[in-house]
Amino acid sequence: MSNETRIATIRAALETAFNPEALEIIDDSARHAGHAGARDGRGHFKVKIVAGAFAGQGLLVRHRAVYAALGTLMETDIHALQIEAKLPGEQ
Repeated sequence: MSNETRIATIRAALETAFNPEALEIIDDSARHAGHAGARDGRGHFKVKIVAGAFAGQGLLVRHRAVYAALGTLMETDIHALQIEAKLPGEQ
């Protein structure tokens, strides 16, 4: 799967799960070329998501929710994921 397809799949999963007000997915794979975890073809991504669905949740719970929404992509297509998960209005 290409990283463009992975980004589209990640976007669809997160939009379905959280109905975000803002969502940015950055492919950071090129910075990790040659890295042991990148050799199997999985990507490195950054996700910046702003969603009301995170109300009442601490940072760890928000991150776990993002991982859960991505499901098996974390095993098959994503090697590393940096998450910034905020509520609307949070800095």
